[in-house]
Formats: sequence, C-alpha cells, structure tokens
Amino acid sequence: YVEGAMPGDALVVHIRKLRLNRGTAISDDGLVDRAVSDDYAADHKDDGFKDVVWKLDAERGIATLASPTPRLKELSVPVRPMLGCIAVAPGFGSAPVRTGDSGRFGGNMDFSGIREGATVYLPVAQPGALLYVGDGHALQGDGELNGNALETSLDVEITVELLRDKKLQGPRVENAESLMSIGLAGSLDDAFAEATSDLASWLQEDYRLTGSETAILLG
Repeated sequence: YVEGAMPGDALVVHIRKLRLNRGTAISDDGLVDRAVSDDYAADHKDDGFKDVVWKLDAERGIATLASPTPRLKELSVPVRPMLGCIAVAPGFGSAPVRTGDSGRFGGNMDFSGIREGATVYLPVAQPGALLYVGDGHALQGDGELNGNALETSLDVEITVELLRDKKLQGPRVENAESLMSIGLAGSLDDAFAEATSDLASWLQEDYRLTGSETAILLG
C-alpha cells in the first residue's frame, strides 16, 4: 500500500538492487507450443517438459547446468537478475486477475529489461496502488520460450515515488540508455501498436516533441 496513491496517479518504482540469494535456478527443456510452428511441435511432441537445474555462481556471475548433456557440458551463461512480475491492482469493476496475467496494470510481463537500475512506471487504479513484485529470474532472453526463465529467488530493494495526475495507458520502463513502452494485448500486432503509440505519446507529452518530430526520431 503506497500512502497517498489514488486512481489517475502514476507509480514510479526504482529498482535499486536485484541480487541472487541462492545457489540454484530451475528452467525447462521444452519450447511452449505458441512459440513454434505446428510442424516443429509435431516433430517434438514426445520431448515433454522436465525441470532443468542450473547452478548459480554469484561471484563469477555465471550459471551452468547442474547435469549437462555431453554437447552442453561447456555451456555457461552470464546471470542478469530481473523481475518477471511487477504490478499494481487493476481498476474498480475489473474481473479477478490471475498471477500469470498481464495488462494495463503491469503483471506477469516477463520483460528482461526490468532489472537493477531500471525504473518502472505503472498507472494507479486503486487507492494505495497495491504494488506487487515477484517472479525472480537469474537470467531470461527476449522471451520466456520454455515457459520458465532461470527461475530463482532474489533479494530486492526498491524505492517508490508518486506522480500526481499522471495518466498512463500502460507500463513504461526507463534506464540509463532507453525509454521503453510495453504493449500488452492478445496479438503481437495489437501489442506492437499499443507500445508504439504509447512511446510516441510519451515523447510528445514529456519531451514536447510534435507528432512529426516523434516520427522522425522513432523512424
């Protein structure tokens, strides 16, 4: 509960620290159906989904397979801790939201850019905002292709600010290098349109660019 937060405000969440606090993580050994073609899914229908255990070395900043196959015995990947879930409560009259869902309120977005040093903006829809964070990952690529990234627990340190009367259409993320608008919709086309439109609006509202100037910059 964020004291003073009211619908129509925006919550600003600064992610100060995300640190590994255990020596293992879990992922899977299959690709989710919606990420592959029908032919690929048919060819690999017997692969199944089994847990894959990773060993985390916080000092060296790498993850390795606990029981590697012969062809992956030399595999190591750099850890980049991130939060898969960050959200506020949805608005009045909304249907109950499952923890696996996402939407205007944020949620289970699984965006790898939400890591230490990032700032997340969320539209407040309930008194107190009711901020939630969770779903720690030691590492994730640009998508969660097997339904899990390197799932683990994290020590999390955040600070929160409030922007009064700042209406947002959905989540935004900012770091030292980029402004990022997140589109969440039932299709990639709709999500792309949401994200592009919101990023253009962000540049026009906060940086005073015209529509033409925004198009020149984004293009």
